[in-house]
Amino acid sequence: MRFIRNLYLTNIFFYGVLLLATCFVLSFFIQAFFIVASLLFWIFVGSCAWDIVVLYAKKNLIVIARDYPEKLSNGDENEMGIIVQSFYPLKVGIRVLEEFPAQLQLRDISFALPLAARQTKRLRYTIRPTSRGVYTFTRCHVLVHHVGLFERKFTLQDPQTISCYPSFIQMRKYQLLATTDRLVELGIKRVRKIGATLEFDHIRSYVRGDEFRHVNWKATAKHKKLQVNQYQEERSQPIYALIDCGRVMRMPFQGLTLLDYAINSTLVLANAAIIKQDRAGMLTFSKDVGNHVSAEKRNNQMRIISEKLYGIETDFQESEFGNLYAFCNRHINKRSLLMLYTNFETVDALARQMPYLRMLAKTHIVVVVVFKNTELIAMSNAGGAKLIDVYNQVIAEKFVYEKNLVIQELNRQGIQTIYTAPEDLTINAINKYLEIKARGLL
Repeated sequence: MRFIRNLYLTNIFFYGVLLLATCFVLSFFIQAFFIVASLLFWIFVGSCAWDIVVLYAKKNLIVIARDYPEKLSNGDENEMGIIVQSFYPLKVGIRVLEEFPAQLQLRDISFALPLAARQTKRLRYTIRPTSRGVYTFTRCHVLVHHVGLFERKFTLQDPQTISCYPSFIQMRKYQLLATTDRLVELGIKRVRKIGATLEFDHIRSYVRGDEFRHVNWKATAKHKKLQVNQYQEERSQPIYALIDCGRVMRMPFQGLTLLDYAINSTLVLANAAIIKQDRAGMLTFSKDVGNHVSAEKRNNQMRIISEKLYGIETDFQESEFGNLYAFCNRHINKRSLLMLYTNFETVDALARQMPYLRMLAKTHIVVVVVFKNTELIAMSNAGGAKLIDVYNQVIAEKFVYEKNLVIQELNRQGIQTIYTAPEDLTINAINKYLEIKARGLL
């Protein structure tokens, strides 16, 4: 029974049977065709026998192993690997069929490659998960063929479970470029420091190029040599990411919801703040406030924030900004940078929450993230010959115009904004953070 279950007929087998049937039918009309048909029949039978003998010479002729990462990065291309080792004494071809998790919705993907005698190959491919959670890869099948008439199936039965976390690939990329001073490659702008946003660090000897306004005359008189004050950026400033988990964050773009874009951005922003020696924290809110992490810069802060972001669950209810203001008023006592990830589609929606935003802005620096609806913008710019296309374009222009009114109203109230496409959120959020640091607003 196992022999039958693991044996598969290929298309070449059926083509061969069809060719034989055609030759035998023609032999009824042309007798000379009977000899050709008989010869082809015995060649076909011999090929089938040889193919089966080669494929089933021994039991464990193919060994399969997965080389998968410990965790997946949400919204990024993750490299995966499958190692296939052949113990066949002859060259064979294989097809690899992985049973992907249901979240990926991949059902028609197979990988074909040749294997020389007793060769080991590592198959590489990438996947892009679009939701956080647990991904289970169940079985992995390898179908082996030699002549091509039959295929023998080998199966890796061990399932593998991998957790998908917020985009740590983006975080590592930022951290690498930050340590090598190549952030411009990522899209980070160089911001000129405005005013005295620095705090005293130590006194050192003057070198050519130092600013004369930093000369410490008392220390110069004492050492009889020019001494200057060395300054550094202000540190330990609290940076909070406030993530709206309400229904406005359910809208998907390129497979990711706005909530997941905000979560990925929060992870990178928190890491950037800790690199800058600031304190990073976060909280989520919808109908109530949850997943609160106080702003700190301890060694395990990024791990705590990552675990909290990974565990965010929401039913996308209507968000209560009043509860958010009350929570911040009780638990965030020091002046902080509040990066508010939310989305206002209409001026009326903003007007309902504006009193709470103004109260938050009295004691903190509030930056409201508003997402561009890139699909509506594309529709508003697209022309159309049909009447329905003109109607769609006018309606899209109306929504785009209303979103611009939202930005204008926030700026008029003295609240800073980031108006960004979802895919550019992380870069724009870091740029805004660096701009606020350089301007000394905190």
